[in-house]
Amino acid sequence: MEQVKHTFSLQKTLRRLYITYEIAWNVFLVLLVLFIGAVCFSLGIGAGYFASLVKDMDIPSYKEMKKDIYNYEETTHIYFANQVYLGSFRSDLEREEISLKDVSPYVIKAIIATEDEYFYEHNGVVPKAIVRALFQEATNSSTRTGGSTLTQQLVKNQILTNEVSFERKAKEILLALRLEHFFNKNEILEAYLNVVPFGRNSSGRNIAGIQAAAQGVFGVDAKELNLAQAAFLAGLPQSPFGYTPFTSDGEVKKDLSPALQRMKTVLKRMKKAGYISEKQYEEALKYDVVRHFAPPKPSPFEKYPWLTMEIEQRAKEILATVLAKKDGYEKKDLQNNRSLSEEYMAKAEKQLRQNGYDIYTTIDKDIYDRMQAVVAKYPYFGSDIIRREKDKKTGKIITKVEPVEVGAMLIENRTGRIISFVGGRDYRREQLNHATQAYRSNGSTMKPLLVYAPAMEMGIVQPGSVIPDVELHVRTSSGTYSPKNADRKTHGFVSVRRALQYSYNIPAVRTYMKTIGQRPITYLEKMGFTSLIKADATNLSMALGALTKGVTVEENVNAYTTFGNYGTFVDAYLIEKIVAKDGQIVYEHKSEPVNVFSPQTAYLTIDMMRDVIRQGTAAALPSFLKFQADWAGKTGTGQDNKDAWFVATNPNVTFGVWMGYDTPRPLELKYKGLSYSKRNLLLWAQLMNAAYDVKPNLIAPKQRFNMPGGIVRRAYCTVSGLIPSAMCEKAGLVSYDLYNTKFVPTKEDRSLTSGKFVEVNGKRYAALPTTPQEFTSEGVGFNAQVLEEWGIKDTDLTKLFPDSAQWKNVAVFAELKENGKRPDPPVAQLSGKTLTWTAHRELDVVGYRVYRAEQEGLPFQVAAAIKAGPSPSFTIPSAAGVYYVTAVDISGNESLPSNLISLATPVNTQEKTDNATTNQNEQ
Repeated sequence: MEQVKHTFSLQKTLRRLYITYEIAWNVFLVLLVLFIGAVCFSLGIGAGYFASLVKDMDIPSYKEMKKDIYNYEETTHIYFANQVYLGSFRSDLEREEISLKDVSPYVIKAIIATEDEYFYEHNGVVPKAIVRALFQEATNSSTRTGGSTLTQQLVKNQILTNEVSFERKAKEILLALRLEHFFNKNEILEAYLNVVPFGRNSSGRNIAGIQAAAQGVFGVDAKELNLAQAAFLAGLPQSPFGYTPFTSDGEVKKDLSPALQRMKTVLKRMKKAGYISEKQYEEALKYDVVRHFAPPKPSPFEKYPWLTMEIEQRAKEILATVLAKKDGYEKKDLQNNRSLSEEYMAKAEKQLRQNGYDIYTTIDKDIYDRMQAVVAKYPYFGSDIIRREKDKKTGKIITKVEPVEVGAMLIENRTGRIISFVGGRDYRREQLNHATQAYRSNGSTMKPLLVYAPAMEMGIVQPGSVIPDVELHVRTSSGTYSPKNADRKTHGFVSVRRALQYSYNIPAVRTYMKTIGQRPITYLEKMGFTSLIKADATNLSMALGALTKGVTVEENVNAYTTFGNYGTFVDAYLIEKIVAKDGQIVYEHKSEPVNVFSPQTAYLTIDMMRDVIRQGTAAALPSFLKFQADWAGKTGTGQDNKDAWFVATNPNVTFGVWMGYDTPRPLELKYKGLSYSKRNLLLWAQLMNAAYDVKPNLIAPKQRFNMPGGIVRRAYCTVSGLIPSAMCEKAGLVSYDLYNTKFVPTKEDRSLTSGKFVEVNGKRYAALPTTPQEFTSEGVGFNAQVLEEWGIKDTDLTKLFPDSAQWKNVAVFAELKENGKRPDPPVAQLSGKTLTWTAHRELDVVGYRVYRAEQEGLPFQVAAAIKAGPSPSFTIPSAAGVYYVTAVDISGNESLPSNLISLATPVNTQEKTDNATTNQNEQ
């Protein structure tokens, strides 16, 4: 009975358990169905929401995605000549593209272990990471582990923005999946490593991409990074500017613990992932990364400010023209439309700062460096000036120190390559590039360019042509123009060669006046002068370099290369070519030679400028040079000595130097014993010596300028420049020079005739028929009618004769005006046996007669005839006798006798003889 009860009770318990199980199971099934329904519902809502977020999104094609992920900002690089690296173009971000094969394996492993441990497994996204991120977002968790794969980060950086929104995230996920469909893992990883930011480099500049990071932080290439360095860099992308070890000034941060702790985290993850062993891990922890930080590297701008700024400006102008041409515009359209020019300049600048071009220049690094060093040490510039002015912002009076500045340019004649230049003395003080941007008067360096070469090309003058260097006064609309020579003297008849050799101003202006009607200014335009205005064409002082705006050193030197190229102008250039990162040549310089002068004109100008250096205004130069070359050059001085120039050319190169104050003021006439001209010549020579040390064959070619055909050597008369006559030969006034065969003299000189002349105080005048013979000389005389072609009238013709021995016997056959009265008697005195008297004050007196008598009361006879001079005298040949002196004018009129002079008895009484007062002095 008990057994039955027990069995019955067990069955009852089992039934209860079964019922409970059934209930629980059914509840579970219901809950499961509800959960699945909820999940499906949620997924449906999520999918719908996701679809709504991306419904308006344009799905990019493969080509579009490829363009986007590889369209990252990349640094443009600049090179000296011969592909010598200069540095990077100034930009907000430095980045270097690199292939994955050139990246250290440690970097790849560190990035994957840290940023995306499932990189090689997922298809662009990791669902659980996304769910985790969404949960953290929903719960506003303070701990954020991130949900983005490397693929998603690449999409965010290159295709989308950094906007924080569900829409952006949804697009990111979709694009990441699509990116994984089109590109393999290595392509994605390579793009990521070229895009990701790494903070700052050791110079404080922003960097992105693993190559820029490796170079900027450790000074090595990405493939050379060791494990510790790779781990340090791999930790930076999470917070580039939080972990970066450098400040914006390029200094190492005081607290590096966040970055070092981040490096340890990276190493732990690498070890956990099995990428490195325990031993490697421990060794990497011991590595002192701080000690291996790269030292600060000066940017090209910091080391080469004038050069990099010049390259950037020219590169922008070139690229702007290239971009405009693609859109159907020409260069002149940009020149004539300011807004259009600004638009394309902005586009060009953006591309240069982002598109990773290579810019190759013509600048020789070694020569450029040597020249800057010479200028830095040169001790003879002159004194600084102190200038007080009102500050525009504060209104306070401030004091500015202004030193003598310098600009220089070296150009290769044949190609136009700018080999080197000097932009100034201190870029921090003055950013103006004095070689390419400063416009100044070019002084007498203008004479060969505008005056003599064009005049020879026109056939108006040749080196042996004679120009009267006498005072010149020209009436102009603004008054009277009266040019003066630098020495404030005139030099009479001078040849074109001599006028250029000694840089006489008056002959230059006279020559320019003969050519100005044929617009010689067009020659300057052909030779690259860009700042000419309409008024310059009629300005006579242009012959002396008085431009309205001025000319740059580059333009002036560039124009002189025309002579070095035998009359052909080749425009100077600094940028050889611009190459895109894909190797395509965007721009390559092509010269466009311009024929300006004939080879004959160019050579004759060269030959005359050789004399400037041999014996002229640059005669000091050869002693300053350490080498010899066939140099031909010209000095120049601005008005009131405000500018000092010297430009010279040889068969290979042309070099010019300018010195002056930024605020135009006269240079010191003497400084440390040197004139301003010699200071400039010495600097020119030292700069050339420095260049010669680097490239002797370039700077000092062994060959000379070759004389072209069509040039002959001919005799000319130095009075007129014409064929010497027999009279010219007799007077010894024949000289020789080179001529273009087209323009040799064809007329014989008729300006010299034979005749009698008198001398008064060293000046010669034609004798009159009544002039006493004893006061005249027989010689060669000058016919003043030849001056009519030069428009010379009413001048002291004696000033036409140079002060040289060959002109001593030439008289000016012009009338010496007689005053119409009998000369006053002179006053004589005796000193020992020398009879003296004061030179007559009347200008028409041509001589004196000395009379002698044995004793007073006896007849007097002429003892001597003395020609007029500054200190007339007569030495008495005997001890006894009585003497007096008379003055004779050019008409033959004779004065009354002077006082009597006796050697026997001193004269101390006064008496009147023939209405003349005589004083007899006893001796």
